[in-house]
Amino acid sequence: MAAAFITTVLFSLSAICANRTAQLLGGTVANFWRLVLAAVLLAVWAHTVGSGLEGSALPYFLLSGCVGFGLGDLALFQALPRLGSRLTVLLVQCLAAPFAGVCEWLWLGVGLSGFQILCGATILVGVAIALSPGPSVNPGSRRMVSGILYSLLAAFGQGFGAVLSRKAFAVAESLGQSIDGPTAAYQRILGGLAVGGLFLWFVNRRQVRSWRGDNTDERSARLDNSGKQWRMAWPWIVFNSLSGPALGVSCYQWALKTTPTGVVLPIVATTPLVVIPFAHFFEGDPLRARSLIGGVIAVVGAVVLVAVS
Repeated sequence: MAAAFITTVLFSLSAICANRTAQLLGGTVANFWRLVLAAVLLAVWAHTVGSGLEGSALPYFLLSGCVGFGLGDLALFQALPRLGSRLTVLLVQCLAAPFAGVCEWLWLGVGLSGFQILCGATILVGVAIALSPGPSVNPGSRRMVSGILYSLLAAFGQGFGAVLSRKAFAVAESLGQSIDGPTAAYQRILGGLAVGGLFLWFVNRRQVRSWRGDNTDERSARLDNSGKQWRMAWPWIVFNSLSGPALGVSCYQWALKTTPTGVVLPIVATTPLVVIPFAHFFEGDPLRARSLIGGVIAVVGAVVLVAVS
């Protein structure tokens, strides 16, 4: 259970870094390059300490990466600049838990006790109270609507990707194989990298076509501005890779290996609460009494859930 809490802290840091890089480089580019760096780091572990690409669960981990890292994170990086870190993380983390719980129940037959469901619901209610949009948010704006839709897609990707990881661990265990968290994260990230690379190729083709009508001065100005953005973005990409796909997902896989998804994800759903001080410091988000009250409710739910699991 400690792995789930460590994952929560790392994912909170990752959300702040992801939002900054998405604003500087665009969601598709930022997501791809943080996956590249994380894949290199995880490959060192997997091919030295871990089992590399071995194991019968590899297809499931690759598919999990395509859904979670690929589809889910691409949508996440589109939602972040539209909704901001707090609201995006709220929607994704809160909706990923019920998505995953239903999928795991229907596919793997892993049910939860009534008290566990109650604790998970308490966590989600607390997070919703803490980070619900204030009166200044216009829920009908196009930017808000698109951000919510991207968040729904990201939540499904994260939830179903987690269930696929549970299935992968079950397949490995049934055959007497053991896969550590970083190796599982490495196998997953390769699937996400393939999907992210495909989308980046598509985006670059569209960008090249849009530049063809520019004159030399306009192209030079674009390239100079792009260079400045990259210099500003690289430190955030490094921190994002470490706190998210590398260390964060390794701890996440460790948690999923030993605990049902419907228990892990509600704990990870407290990530928005940890985001609050980071968002306040890095993004200037004000601290409100509602955030603190919701935080207390969610943390109580998480502590009780740990105690009874």
